[in-house]
Amino acid sequence: MKLSELPAGASAIIREFPKSGSAFLRLREMGLIAGTQVTLIRTAPLGDPLEIKLRGYHLTLRKSEAEHVVVERLAT
Repeated sequence: MKLSELPAGASAIIREFPKSGSAFLRLREMGLIAGTQVTLIRTAPLGDPLEIKLRGYHLTLRKSEAEHVVVERLAT
């Protein structure tokens, strides 16, 4: 499942992350790496951007960036 498809309030583990591009390097530096648990807090009214929580802080991502991150949803 893509991070952009995760419903609000759901948690997941990052499984796959693109390994190229300057935007993705910046996101990895902010803690978005394989094995990290993330929670989708909310989506903006028009669906873009997304607010996620990881490693104790909130991060806002464009939907186009979140579509490249593959996650495995955690059972609730």
